[in-house]
Amino acid sequence: MKKTIILGLIIALICLTGISSAHFTMIFPSDSEDSVWDVTPEDFIAELGDTKTIYVMWGHPYEHISFDMSNVPEIKVTKPDGTVEVLTPEEVMMDSMDEEGNMGTFLSYKASFTADQYGDTVVSVKYEDADEDMIDYTKAVIHCGEEMWFGWDSMIGQQTEIIPYMRPYGMEEGFVFAGKALYNGEPLAGADVEVEIYHDLEAGIEIVEQAEELYPYDAPMVFTRLTRSNADGEFMYTLDEPGIWFIGATMEPEEGQPVRGVFIIPVLEEFPAEETEIAVSEEEEAEEEEEEATPSTPGFESVFAVAGLLAALFIAGRKL
Repeated sequence: MKKTIILGLIIALICLTGISSAHFTMIFPSDSEDSVWDVTPEDFIAELGDTKTIYVMWGHPYEHISFDMSNVPEIKVTKPDGTVEVLTPEEVMMDSMDEEGNMGTFLSYKASFTADQYGDTVVSVKYEDADEDMIDYTKAVIHCGEEMWFGWDSMIGQQTEIIPYMRPYGMEEGFVFAGKALYNGEPLAGADVEVEIYHDLEAGIEIVEQAEELYPYDAPMVFTRLTRSNADGEFMYTLDEPGIWFIGATMEPEEGQPVRGVFIIPVLEEFPAEETEIAVSEEEEAEEEEEEATPSTPGFESVFAVAGLLAALFIAGRKL
């Protein structure tokens, strides 16, 4: 009961402060609707022959805020051999929280495909949101097969598209992700590149409260991080936490809708774990302390010195 009251107060705080982060198209693989929001990097891995169901939602990943999707998204998969399969979206209502802090269900979509090839399948979604008046192109990679590391950097022809320079799986927290933003196949120079991590509901509410307390002057600055592409459309950013990251580069035309390209990167926890490194270090320190504590034979060096002196006197006496 106490936890429920605290949760309600935190939600109310979020509503009063009006904090928000960037909207993103979330592409989460899951075995069931009940576990969609518990997505992990392992969900982006498939065994040959697996049927993967992809859930597509619209909202703020960092704060775990959701919105109804105003249009049906276009969902495709590009397989490792380049074959493109158009998937049929199916409506699904997802439990989540709105920007006012109210719990409810939100119109989302899902589609399924079979991982029938080894290598990397690129799931791509085109979504046009009426409220935000923007077009969002999003990509995520589903990896299948040990050391079958091909297809992850495929260029699939999105209007605004991110081409990764780093393989987007097997990345650990603290790794640097680099890529290139393209618009109509050409480098997108000087574009804003937004970087944001996903939180589940409880973590999202908690982290927003902490940010508001620490940075009351501009809490959203830690929700959505920002960098820019260079003259060649290239950018890089350190992904410093494990989880599901969204990186989006936006083309802002003088007229018409902004067109953004987004790449989703699942980031693993540090390997090997820090605890293991600490344990090994402590063991080595203990061994060193034990060696230092081992007593040496008292006067051992003095014995050698005296023996040497006596030998010298003996030889000198015989000469005399």
